[in-house]
Amino acid sequence: MSSSASARRLRGHGQEAQVKATFADGEDEGRLQLEPPRLVFRGAQRRVFEGEALQGVRAEGDDLVLADGSRFALGEKRAAAWADSILNPRTRMAKIGAKPGMRAAVIGVADIDLTRELAEAGAQPVTELAGLDLLFYAADSAEALARIGDLVPTLSDMGALWVLSRKGKAATVKDVEVMAAAKAAGLVDNKVVGFSDTLTALRFVRRKA
Repeated sequence: MSSSASARRLRGHGQEAQVKATFADGEDEGRLQLEPPRLVFRGAQRRVFEGEALQGVRAEGDDLVLADGSRFALGEKRAAAWADSILNPRTRMAKIGAKPGMRAAVIGVADIDLTRELAEAGAQPVTELAGLDLLFYAADSAEALARIGDLVPTLSDMGALWVLSRKGKAATVKDVEVMAAAKAAGLVDNKVVGFSDTLTALRFVRRKA
């Protein structure tokens, strides 16, 4: 799979769609992204909906409809799924897949809540880099990406490496660069989540034989 195709597939995991939209001031077409707790539309104008703007969101046929009447044509099943995701957001640990008993380690991630949330989910935060089910690694430079290969042996057979990097205008590495580095280390990507307001996270696992 090409890097561009992989990136498109990853964006789908993050709930993103090209949509036709209807607003009080007219119609538009662009990219709709669900980045809990925000809904972001990027068309002729960039529009961000959060807080009260998302209260009472609902699905009407093919459309996701907001409290102010804004409508986004997603298709019946996706509109219902997005409405449910907005009204009943999953926790970060649920999106990551943290489960009781999992061995988890954190390297260089500037997130003071991460270790606590892992423990609350029943995972086992450890400092020994061996037999890891979850490894969270901050990579915001070419040098950091080059070290991914050294981390692969620390994973259990079914372990996952989460590579975290800054997003938006603060980003210093691109998703395709992260994926290329992981691929060179024998890993494949299979999920992306909006880890926080400032970080995005890509999940990698060993390539199956």
